Amino acid sequence: MAEIRLDKIRHSYEDRPAAEADFALKMVDLTWKDGGAYALLGPSGCGKSTLLNIISGLLSPTEGDVRFDGRSVTDLAPDQRNIAQVFQFPVVYDTMTVYQNLAFPLRNRGMDRSRIDELVRETAQRLDLTGVLDRRAAGLTADNKQKISLARGLVRSDVNVIMFDEPLTVIDPHLKWQLRSQLKKLHQRYNFTMIYVTHDQTEALTFADQIVVMHEGEVVQVGTSEELFERPEHTFVGHFIGSPGMNLFPCTVGDDGVRVDGMPIALDAPPAPGQVNGTSQLGVRPEFIRFDTGGLAVELTDVADIGRYRIVDAILGRHPFKIFCPEGVEIPSDNAKVRFDPRHANVYVDGWRVEARSR
Repeated sequence: MAEIRLDKIRHSYEDRPAAEADFALKMVDLTWKDGGAYALLGPSGCGKSTLLNIISGLLSPTEGDVRFDGRSVTDLAPDQRNIAQVFQFPVVYDTMTVYQNLAFPLRNRGMDRSRIDELVRETAQRLDLTGVLDRRAAGLTADNKQKISLARGLVRSDVNVIMFDEPLTVIDPHLKWQLRSQLKKLHQRYNFTMIYVTHDQTEALTFADQIVVMHEGEVVQVGTSEELFERPEHTFVGHFIGSPGMNLFPCTVGDDGVRVDGMPIALDAPPAPGQVNGTSQLGVRPEFIRFDTGGLAVELTDVADIGRYRIVDAILGRHPFKIFCPEGVEIPSDNAKVRFDPRHANVYVDGWRVEARSR
């Protein structure tokens, strides 16, 4: 496996890009360490697949350099990069048996037959495919076909990275968790370098050690699931991660602190007025708001019972927002007041958390 370095990558599908808006990838500077499990997370059209295709060699970046273990591979063809890629729709040879599918890439490399047999059976055991090795792939379920796609990558010893492009989209919901857990166990046991592309936050948060969140061709945050949840560096991260997402309130920042509709908001470390040069917002997740008789007066408009918790719709001043209310916590019937956790309320300017603006 390899460390992958993306050095100042930008890409445009235009022949002569002139403006920033012409670039599908605006500027990507990333290092994925050897043996890491990473996720590329974001909505359709954010640039995930473009970035994946640049790593695999299917696209040449307009600007920048792709390096594997410090060696530039930007000008190398896909077959020279030794990458295993698992796509959204399983790519298998239906007329072949599972055994023949796994052996195919090894036979193409002229490997000794006994060594091929050893590697195929070892890989099949890793993915619980031993019982179907002699069956034709055409008759297998979608999840088993996806396992074949994965196994064809794992069977090779020369693979630098295994990349997954929305691999569970066509898998039945009750099988997704099993396959995702299996991928996680494989990584923990064998330390493959894995990059997992998805729009599903649950898949990303449960699979990856580090998550790269993309928005409109830009990387807006790289971090653990805890970091993305507790301290979103961009309002998009706050909106995209979590259900419901982070509440946002227009705010002002002055010498007297942070205010929403003139109401003071207590923060552990409020920004100085000079740091706020743009559109400012206060962001706080529903989980970090609690009812408090000494807090801000709000109007409650609805309560949705989710089972183990409730989501309360409320209005502060002119601004609707949501409160996460755990089981057993009483919801006031009138004169409701709330308090924001000052450790987890952040000010954003033009979308970026104030402390993140210097990066």
